[in-house]
Amino acid sequence: MEQIFFDNASTTRMKQETLDAMMPYFIEKYANPSSIHSMAKEPRAAVDNARATISKILNAEPNEIYFTSGGTESDNWALISGARMNSKKGKHVIISSIEHHAIIETAEYLEKEGFEITRLKVDKDGLVDPGELRSAIRPDTTLISVMMANNEIGTIEPIAEIGKIAKEDGILFHTDAVQAVGHIPIDVREMNIDLLSASGHKFGGPKGVGFLFMRKGIKLPPFIHGGAQENGKRAGTTNVPSIVGMGKALEISASNMKRNTEYLIKLRDHYIKRVEKEIPFSKLNGHRTKRLPGNANFSFKFVEGESLLMLLNMNGICVSTGSACASGSLDPSHVLLGIGLPHEIAHGSVRVTLSEENTMEEIDHAVDVLKSSLERLRSMSPLYEDYLKNNE
Repeated sequence: MEQIFFDNASTTRMKQETLDAMMPYFIEKYANPSSIHSMAKEPRAAVDNARATISKILNAEPNEIYFTSGGTESDNWALISGARMNSKKGKHVIISSIEHHAIIETAEYLEKEGFEITRLKVDKDGLVDPGELRSAIRPDTTLISVMMANNEIGTIEPIAEIGKIAKEDGILFHTDAVQAVGHIPIDVREMNIDLLSASGHKFGGPKGVGFLFMRKGIKLPPFIHGGAQENGKRAGTTNVPSIVGMGKALEISASNMKRNTEYLIKLRDHYIKRVEKEIPFSKLNGHRTKRLPGNANFSFKFVEGESLLMLLNMNGICVSTGSACASGSLDPSHVLLGIGLPHEIAHGSVRVTLSEENTMEEIDHAVDVLKSSLERLRSMSPLYEDYLKNNE
């Protein structure tokens, strides 16, 4: 049975061009770029080239890009070091209530260190209200972190407006842009971003590599110690092949962004239209238009998301659920609860995230399988049976 991959928010397939760019640095040009001998010259130049490529796409400068092991490390570095750096001025940090766990759990860690965390609520579409953000700012607020685009519901936040508010108040502003980089246009200058996290495998690069944009002038303390790599900011032997691959992948994504965006929106909107028209008791989660091009998250009443996911998987459709049950928690996603969904509806959510490699035929097949799977699950649901009896 052929499988259809609709889980591109979790990871993307690495393109052949990316792998081709990486290969020489595994076998032929394998020297450590931190060495001073002649063999280190080419690997060092390749890393510099990747840094320049990434910085140009974000309208940053090369010396503002610091390579890490991925988005989680970048988030931890930005939040922990950013908070500690200004702790003498104040220990109040603001985040949104629907951040990725790399921010949520790091904020909880900071609370144990004595920091106070304000978790901004979002509206029913998952948007942070800049006015509420402004009201939450206190004299001791030193750091704001709001994600650029939500990993579950796809909502794109008003980052430029939030960045302007932070700048006016002299507050450090970080955004987790893991889901956004390579998929939507980003200009760190226009958006007034001080710190930005990204992960290579979310836009066609390899896993285990990412970067932190750090605006020039911000002296963020190192998070990992033990060497002078990354201008003394991030110790560890430079991961040359992965850095090269990430740079190549972002170059490809940026050059094709306009075309891919138009195509993905066409696929996404077709999926949304068919689901809303043909499947009763379905609800689109996230903002209808201010959302990532390839994201469509639906809640389906009278079913459990995990059961639906398993049926779809048995039919070759690879998606993810908006519920955290699969990870051992009995609670549904904090994001879905954060936008106001009741527990029983949040539990019945499925996220579809597309790539430019998906087709309209795959969309139609997936909707057909989704319909039949929901009909099967609802036929076994006592809640659905009661609903039908009460509404005859």
